[in-house]
Amino acid sequence: MRHYSRLRRLYTIDYTGDNNIDKSDNNKNYIEQSVHSMNPTNLIEKIIRERVLECRYYKEMCFGLTVINRYIAATICDRAVRLKCIGGQYLNQRPTEFLCLAFKLLQLQPEKEIVLEYLYARDFKYLQALAAFYIRLTFPAKECYIILEPFLSDYRKLRIRYSTGSYGLTYIDEFIDHLLNEERVCDIALPRLPTRFILEEMDELEPRKSAMEDELENEEN
Repeated sequence: MRHYSRLRRLYTIDYTGDNNIDKSDNNKNYIEQSVHSMNPTNLIEKIIRERVLECRYYKEMCFGLTVINRYIAATICDRAVRLKCIGGQYLNQRPTEFLCLAFKLLQLQPEKEIVLEYLYARDFKYLQALAAFYIRLTFPAKECYIILEPFLSDYRKLRIRYSTGSYGLTYIDEFIDHLLNEERVCDIALPRLPTRFILEEMDELEPRKSAMEDELENEEN
C-alpha cells in the first residue's frame, strides 16, 4: 500500500491556487484543452457519452468531481483502484465502470505526471489499464509507442466484461497490443495511429527490440 500512499500525496494538489481558474464560476471548474484538435470528451462517440452521463455509477461516483476540488485526483484514484475489470458496454449497452472513469479522465485532463503515476502503479493493474487507455486516446503517436510498448512484456491477467455481460480473461500485453494495433478497444474508436514502421521510416522511433533479443544480448554480455 506504500505506492497507494504516494499516489494520494501526489494527487492532493491544491488547484485553487491557480490564478487562471475562475473560482466564481462552478461551470468552469477545469481548463479545457484541445486533444487531437477536438474537445477530448468528443473522442468518445456521442451516443456512448450520453449513456455514460445517464449511468448510475457515473452519476453517483463521478458526476460531482471537479479539478479545483483539493482532493479531486485522490478521489479519481480511489475509484480507479477499486476497478474489477476492463470493458466497454454490456447487456443493454450499459457502460462499464472502466468506461465511465475513462470518460471522466477525458473531462478532467490530468497532468502528464499524474497519468504516468497511474501507469506505473504496478500494485493496481486496473489503474494501469485505465492509464494506458487514456494515453492511447490522448497522447501523440510517438509517445504512445514509447510509453506503452514496455508493457508488451507484462503477462498479468486482466478480467474483461463482454457485451453479453459475462466475464473472461485477457492479459495486459494483449490489451496493450490491441491499443497499438486495433481500431476499436472497449467499444471506443481510437484516434488514428501511424504504424510503427512508418514512424521508424520517419526516424521518429528506433527499431524495437523483442524481449528475446534483449535476453540474448544479456547472455552474451
